[in-house]
Amino acid sequence: MNSIQILVTILIASAVTILTRALPFWVFSGGRKPPAFITWLGAQLPRAVMLMLVVYCLRDVRFDGAQQWLPAFCGVAAAVLLHVWKRRMILSIAGATAVYMALIRVIV
Repeated sequence: MNSIQILVTILIASAVTILTRALPFWVFSGGRKPPAFITWLGAQLPRAVMLMLVVYCLRDVRFDGAQQWLPAFCGVAAAVLLHVWKRRMILSIAGATAVYMALIRVIV
């Protein structure tokens, strides 16, 4: 890619990002209430994102030995327990990552 193509790609990606982030504010401005489906979708998306992260993290787990699967499943368990306990997504993600990283250093 030459410089012009790179610049056009960056401009298009920036415009699409700004548009997708600003569109809900434009559509539902003026005190209009969003439809029930949009409200429901907003409540469900955080759970869906967490589920996709779990599936993505566990996609390559092998069951050849405990050192293969134990850190990943302990990390998932830590994420679930932390989220049930505190209901803070950043704490769940950070805590699960810390558990996983510690276990892959200790178990291997």
